[in-house]
Amino acid sequence: MEGMASGGKGVPNLRDNDNKQPTFASLKWFNFFVFGTVVLFTSFFPLYLQDVGMNKLEIGSLMSVGALVSIVANPFWGIWTDKYQNIRRIVLVMLTGTLVLSQLVFQAYTYEMIYISMLFFYFFQGPLFAQSNTMILSYIEDTGHRFSSFRLWGSLGWAFTAILAGPVIEWAGVSILSYLFAVLLGLAMLALVALPRLSHSIGIAPLPFKGFRQIFYNPFFLCFIFFGILVSIPNTMNNTFVSLYITELGGSKTMIGLAVFLSSILEMGVLVLCDRFLKRKISVLLGLLAAVSALFLFRWVLMAGATSPVQVALIQILHCITFGGFFYVGTQLTMLLVPKPYRSSGQALYTLTWSGIAGILGGVLGGWLYQNLGAQSMYQSGAFLAFIGTCGFGLMALFVIRGGYRPNAQEELEEFEK
Repeated sequence: MEGMASGGKGVPNLRDNDNKQPTFASLKWFNFFVFGTVVLFTSFFPLYLQDVGMNKLEIGSLMSVGALVSIVANPFWGIWTDKYQNIRRIVLVMLTGTLVLSQLVFQAYTYEMIYISMLFFYFFQGPLFAQSNTMILSYIEDTGHRFSSFRLWGSLGWAFTAILAGPVIEWAGVSILSYLFAVLLGLAMLALVALPRLSHSIGIAPLPFKGFRQIFYNPFFLCFIFFGILVSIPNTMNNTFVSLYITELGGSKTMIGLAVFLSSILEMGVLVLCDRFLKRKISVLLGLLAAVSALFLFRWVLMAGATSPVQVALIQILHCITFGGFFYVGTQLTMLLVPKPYRSSGQALYTLTWSGIAGILGGVLGGWLYQNLGAQSMYQSGAFLAFIGTCGFGLMALFVIRGGYRPNAQEELEEFEK
């Protein structure tokens, strides 16, 4: 604001652009294109792998490698960001690596080359969401802008890219994915270059694994993590194989895009409602997590019994509630169950389990079940895991209501219950 009042020249501060909004528009479009790129990969890339001759188990194993690589890649990029304090440049390097490696994947003509290229691709692409979120939060710090508005643009990019890409892939063939990847990544890079350099430090983040030892002494939190893994595994199975399931039932690429669109278009609304109305109390959140897990159970039962691609697309609408609710409630519970000094480690462990461990198990187990027993058996197995998770979270909520559990820091709990 001071630069605006004095009419000073030079590189503008982010606050100087607040009225014209070019910086924030670039951030929103950046999020739009990044999410659009990722949905191309998650929703349509399995079709490409099937097209080049891979079976379900090979596809599931390859897609699950990303979760394994992210265990190393996330702290690697975090350390470099902390060291150079130029997160925009780090994200640009990650986007460049993602672009180059994605083209190598599509040009690979042997399974060995595909696997090697994918390992490096995941190294750049896997942590992209986490680093992008950190960058957006750094740019909007002390500006009055809410992160949810930028996350909304990501959800829009995810939904509209899916529904528009479906007919294009249907018309041109799955090989056009390489060009769509390149276009969206190029647009994301242009939006990133349009951003000015941050005028303040992003801060040195504490090591996220520092408090793991203390967390492992918390059996209640470990139970929460365990049941969360069980519920997350079938969600990974579905994310990996739903496009193949739709085509197996006779659906088109356009139908796949519609299913993804329906699964994500209302997700942000669910998160906003949770943030506004949900009471941050351990017993309430655990009860809600049990309800969300039960809805997951219902969803997998419906998927196992689906007989047409239209049914699968409509069932995907439940994803807005199940994933949105599970992600939000799980994050809030982690904040309440872990003492303040170890919350960074708690969030890292929670993310590692539902996206890492569950991602690996879901890809491999789902691929084996789909390959050997069929999609119906895969979804029935997912329903069984969700049933165990539902019972587990329900018992945990009952345990808290009856006074069997007390948080380690009552004053911290009261802070979140306000």
